[in-house]
Amino acid sequence: MRSSVEAGTAEPQAVVTPATATPPPSSDEARRRSEKELIIATKAFTAESKAKGWAYTLSTFAILAALTAGTVVATTWWLKLAFSVVEGLTIVRAFCLFHDFYHGAILRQSKLADAIFSLFGFTILVPASVWTETHDYHHAHTAKMVGSHIGSYPVVTSAMWKEMTPGQRFLYRAARHPLNILFSVVTIFAVGMCLQPFLRAPKKHWGGPVSLAVVTALTYGLISTGHLTEWVYGWLIPVSLATTAGSYLFYAQHNFPDAYIADRQSWSYAEAALRSSSYFMMPGFMHWFTANIGYHHVHHLNAAIPFYRLPEAIGAMPEFKNPGVVTWSPKSIVANFRLKVWDAQKAQMVEEYPT
Repeated sequence: MRSSVEAGTAEPQAVVTPATATPPPSSDEARRRSEKELIIATKAFTAESKAKGWAYTLSTFAILAALTAGTVVATTWWLKLAFSVVEGLTIVRAFCLFHDFYHGAILRQSKLADAIFSLFGFTILVPASVWTETHDYHHAHTAKMVGSHIGSYPVVTSAMWKEMTPGQRFLYRAARHPLNILFSVVTIFAVGMCLQPFLRAPKKHWGGPVSLAVVTALTYGLISTGHLTEWVYGWLIPVSLATTAGSYLFYAQHNFPDAYIADRQSWSYAEAALRSSSYFMMPGFMHWFTANIGYHHVHHLNAAIPFYRLPEAIGAMPEFKNPGVVTWSPKSIVANFRLKVWDAQKAQMVEEYPT
């Protein structure tokens, strides 16, 4: 579904009006300006406020610490669980700030911020070196038919599927399967973000085993001293929730019915941002927990825009007001997971594997 987006000031709840009667615009209509002109126009929103950056960062980690403490001191299981769930959502926000920092969008060139976010990454199985390498590649190759799987979920064409071996097909299905996202704390983070990059480039990605060691030491230390409950509610549940929610966010931002995939010859950076990156419509409080990452089409056009200025950019630039829309509704989630391969003739993702 494509919709018109209206947004106000920093971290508002966006108002989205479905435009079901209007067909999806062509790339020229969607941009209205050349790619160069459009990217230049977004630079006005890249100026950051260090005061805001630190206020958002420190308040987020203070809230996270308080919620973690709440999982320890709460006296009933249901209250522990409540603290644990909100802690998990706050980890998502902290990770989105981590994401913004390593894009150079907030707290630029701050060594203290680097130390804080790097340490945070170790505790949630996201070494900074791995994240920056794979995510920068993802931004440079989003929606490109060959190569976009690095740092993202794989997509193949119907023709490519027919040429794949049974083993390749199994791995493709597994990568896009809901269970991969549900258990992403192991599959995507422990294995994909920590173990595999280290085995590929140990000198560069030494942070992988460090992160695994930190989490293992934390787990062993708490369980061996009789604090299993504290580990379950204070780390396992919230981190599992955060990694699952974050993994689905990332999936839905580029795997939705309106998404467009291009071959290398016709691929365009701006086209990939505007037509292959979604707007995640959600309540205002969820925009807080996700630090506006739902405004993903804006972020992909210029990743240097601080998260708190993304709604401002939408409000000022008409090119951003007709994105593909996804939501947290079961209908939207099922529709996204039904997508299988890109059909070049139909110019869309289809729900059946070719025979």
